[in-house]
Amino acid sequence: QVQLVESGGGLVQAGGSLRLSCAASGRSFSTYVMGWFRQAPGKEREFVVYVNWSTGSTSYADSVKGRFTISRDAAKNTMYLQMNSLKPEDTAVYYCAANSGIRWDIWGQGTQVTVSS
Repeated sequence: QVQLVESGGGLVQAGGSLRLSCAASGRSFSTYVMGWFRQAPGKEREFVVYVNWSTGSTSYADSVKGRFTISRDAAKNTMYLQMNSLKPEDTAVYYCAANSGIRWDIWGQGTQVTVSS
């Protein structure tokens, strides 16, 4: 069974840092694009960043450029999101997802990130 499991969320003060992890299991994601999305209360889910698992190329939402960094460890089949200089507006449930080339069709359960002012 294909599964994505996020971890690393929590409560942090504005200006602080957190690192999220997304552990993938059930298959190789070497041909996938992997990404992070987030959903704040009362808002739609929004794209944060993605990484092409095989090439390492990345794309970031403007709102997180220069503050968030995505990385991957192929040996562990795990993706990370290092979040620095966090702002209250970064508060959301963060989801990792996998795209086989057609759509984002595999999702994790989400992890809560809360940034206090």
